[in-house]
Amino acid sequence: MSKREAEVLTLVGAQLSNAEIAAHLHLSVRTVENHVSSLLRKCGVTNRRELGKLAGRGSAAPPGIAGLPVPLTTFIGRGAERERLLEALKAARLVTLVGPGGVGKTRLAIEVGAFSSGGVFVDLVPVGEAYVAQAVAAALGVTERPDLHLHEAIAERLGTGEVLLILDNCEHVIDAVARFTKQMLSRCPGTRILATSRERLGVPGERCLPLLPFPLTSAMVAPVPLTSHAELLFLDRATAADPGFTADPATLALLCARLDGMPLAIELAAARVAALGVDALLVGLDDHLRLLVGGRGADERHHSLRAVIGWSHELLDEQERALFRRLAVFAGPFDLESVVAVTPGLAGSAAADLLGRLADKNLLIVRHRSGAARWRLLETVRAYAAERLDQAGEREAAGRLHLEWAAGVATALEARLETAADGRPADSWRDDFDAVADNLRSALAWAPDGPGHLPHRLARSLGHLTYARRFLEEALGHYETAARRAPTPREAVADLRAAADCTFAVGDIGRQPFELLLKAVGRARETGDGDLTAITLACAVSAACRHHAEFEEVVPYASKAGLLAQARAAGDPANPTVAAHLAAAAAWMATAAPAHAQAPRTAARGDRADPAPIAAAVEASRATGDPVLLSAALDIETLAALQSERRRHACRVTGRRLSLLESLPRHAPAACPEIVDTFRMAFYGLLSVGDLPAALNVARQAMDDDLVGGSYLAAAHLITPLVLTGRFDEAMSLETKMWEGWQRVDRPFGPQLGPAVGALALAHGLRGDSDAAHLWRSRALNPPDRQRYARFTAFADARLALHHGRFEKAAELVDSALTGSPTAATAPYRAAIVAELAVVAGLPGAADRLAATSADENDWAAACLARARGRLHEDHGQFRIALEIWERIDARFEHACTLLLLPGRADEGIRGLAELGCVPPKT
Repeated sequence: MSKREAEVLTLVGAQLSNAEIAAHLHLSVRTVENHVSSLLRKCGVTNRRELGKLAGRGSAAPPGIAGLPVPLTTFIGRGAERERLLEALKAARLVTLVGPGGVGKTRLAIEVGAFSSGGVFVDLVPVGEAYVAQAVAAALGVTERPDLHLHEAIAERLGTGEVLLILDNCEHVIDAVARFTKQMLSRCPGTRILATSRERLGVPGERCLPLLPFPLTSAMVAPVPLTSHAELLFLDRATAADPGFTADPATLALLCARLDGMPLAIELAAARVAALGVDALLVGLDDHLRLLVGGRGADERHHSLRAVIGWSHELLDEQERALFRRLAVFAGPFDLESVVAVTPGLAGSAAADLLGRLADKNLLIVRHRSGAARWRLLETVRAYAAERLDQAGEREAAGRLHLEWAAGVATALEARLETAADGRPADSWRDDFDAVADNLRSALAWAPDGPGHLPHRLARSLGHLTYARRFLEEALGHYETAARRAPTPREAVADLRAAADCTFAVGDIGRQPFELLLKAVGRARETGDGDLTAITLACAVSAACRHHAEFEEVVPYASKAGLLAQARAAGDPANPTVAAHLAAAAAWMATAAPAHAQAPRTAARGDRADPAPIAAAVEASRATGDPVLLSAALDIETLAALQSERRRHACRVTGRRLSLLESLPRHAPAACPEIVDTFRMAFYGLLSVGDLPAALNVARQAMDDDLVGGSYLAAAHLITPLVLTGRFDEAMSLETKMWEGWQRVDRPFGPQLGPAVGALALAHGLRGDSDAAHLWRSRALNPPDRQRYARFTAFADARLALHHGRFEKAAELVDSALTGSPTAATAPYRAAIVAELAVVAGLPGAADRLAATSADENDWAAACLARARGRLHEDHGQFRIALEIWERIDARFEHACTLLLLPGRADEGIRGLAELGCVPPKT
């Protein structure tokens, strides 16, 4: 549970509404809803009242294995095997419990899980090859983010603590599980994995423990007291079915021998004892064993299990058989409504009765969730049911009904994305989606090839749902599938555009969005709709200009100009939406004129794009009433302001984008580029003008956002303003999350980490911890592009030199701090601090440097330069000006240091520094 979730839990316990919690914690209501939904999952409760009770008791999520099934029957035998498995998990980080189907691997794993203090249980039976990570993520309650792929988010959640991850039934997805386990074990040193499978994973360091059927006694030769676990298991399950059941030990021993000691076979047979008696059981088993092809060879245990399943099936009546084979279409758990959907003509009451009868015969497992029953077939039983479905010639018809059901369920879930339904909170759709996701994916995978209304509808819905569920890479794949399955070109255009938007959520995009939009252009032309073609072409131009830094190869300016000309020729400018897209593309082209076409976001100092097309784009987008289009147009204005170093104007424009965030559709991929970019540009914009409280507030909002927050990069953004405002303890509390999080994802050191790493070096140095400061400084200077990523470290070096009175390298520090782009967000900080350092160190030309350094566009720089002028001219009025600005931007450390320079206020400054844990300055 995160710190923020703990705060939300406390306020839920105080009976505050989501709106009241949002106001108290300065969050959006939607963010609070997300936290409450996450807490419900983690705490294993179903409603807000139960959550409040936990909060009242001071309880967090209950310890133990999340998602661990609660057995409904007693655990018989396996004591020695359990101890061996527990010992193996102490000695090895990956243990695979290997054995044939039905031997009891899952039940033993559940028993072992009960001994663990923390972890998660993941049932992989319904999971496809491509969705192993999603299954684990859903169990852990983690999601994907634009800067954090799903396996990286899982690694971040697992962290370095001791966690047991149980992956049950791995055999059908063994390659995917092997890849996943290697990633997690390498990135999460405290994680241990227990896998159950019919074969080993083949991962280095894996320890395999075979699980054999129960050993049999010699009771079939001479009667002896019940001693074997096989006989005890049969007796326990038979007594549960028939409390008056009795049988002599020799007969029980003979029955268990016929069943080869296989626990599942024993349980299936025992469930029939009340109706048939022991003698009929023996006869039925003998008959079915003789009918199996191949005799009782090396796979005799599988023969005996197949025999008892087949024999149990033949004892069903016709209605039970018909339903039994139809249930094979479900990859995962199913409810009564879904069963009725795939069995036309069967009433709900009749279906409920049949399901109960099949469960009584141990052919179905039943679980209760939020008061509703859900059933599932064991994997071995489902395989047999699927064979029967094929033999009956019903596979195609059942698959069609399953597809219709899946499409309907997905559509209903989409309708609940933004609104409450049936009195449930708006986010309850997530849990319901997780419950049916494997069935929806399976239905799409088995749908007939080629375009079709139902598979297209399901693929598009899955794209929407998985995007909203923050399985971002999966969403991209579903939208691409939808485009291939689209029955019309117009629908394909919408799917391809959604796929292009998803690429910005996935990250590492290269030219993928541009290529997807070009495909969409081709499909748009097939429709003969000029406006649709114009809009799609304009989108391609805007993407190529706006996001070129993400592309592996920049799209040539002439190519973009040609596409824009085609768009203008195709569409009707009287259509407001067409006009807005054309104006946006033209404005982006204006910022990417040939003189600096290759790098608009790093244009030369003083470059200024023509304001006319930018103003036209903003006005045209506003006329549509679409907040997504307006936000994108405002970003063009922001870029133009930054190119000409009008930081405050850029910040004001970004503030307008921030005000649009609440109106952006959170679950629509089209809004993704705007949400991600708005948070990033707002943070850096506010930082660049020195408005530290506002920058910190935006960083906190981003940290709590369900799309961009929670990751190591979100923590990195928080650290910089925390240090600059003197909140050193809070900044240091995030350093492990940021650094270890970055190491776990194993990505290159990026520019977003540079300021945070330099800020931590500064914080430790100001507190007199030279070892920690040196460590963080060395981390900042290790990246391959040292000049780009270590610029804030140059600021930190200069600030520490000023604080500790180390002036021997002052000239070198001044030169170092002035390298790099003057338009960077941290450039004003560097320029101001080296101007003050030059004054205090007495460097030649210090007065001229101070006079030449501008403070118009950054409050922190203005305060620093005022303090430097006070030092140079011994002007107490300048110190007071600096104090007023430091107080306004909440720069506590700098405020305390400045107090030391004023007569009569030194004691106040010393107390302020002591409260921050800082050593007094030497100057």
